[in-house]
Amino acid sequence: MSIWAGVINFVRARYEVLEERGDWLRFRVDTEDGRGQQVTLHHLPDHDGLEWVELSSPVGWADKIDLRRLLELAGGDSVGGAAIVDGVALLKHTVPLADLNLQNEFGHPLTSLVARADAFEHELTRADEF
Repeated sequence: MSIWAGVINFVRARYEVLEERGDWLRFRVDTEDGRGQQVTLHHLPDHDGLEWVELSSPVGWADKIDLRRLLELAGGDSVGGAAIVDGVALLKHTVPLADLNLQNEFGHPLTSLVARADAFEHELTRADEF
């Protein structure tokens, strides 16, 4: 089994998969206080000669949040950086798939990214849209 297939199986066993297309997977993770957070995985099979997976989790609509505050919040941790894609502000993190230990090298960054994205969404929007 490929490492990417292992990542997909890891997610399917733990989370509600919302959408899946080849090298792309979107799912929902339950967070604190009854909130939830969407996560998207993109498989990057040949990024600079290596296989990677990009994790992203939305924080809010870019035109409706304080982007400077998002950058300040995102700058305080080693997991994830802020970006805007298709008008959505999000946190992104990329993990190499070569010799990946799913729990330690994928599961822990995923948990951290989701918790931070949900906290930022709550602080910046006071909503749970994503």
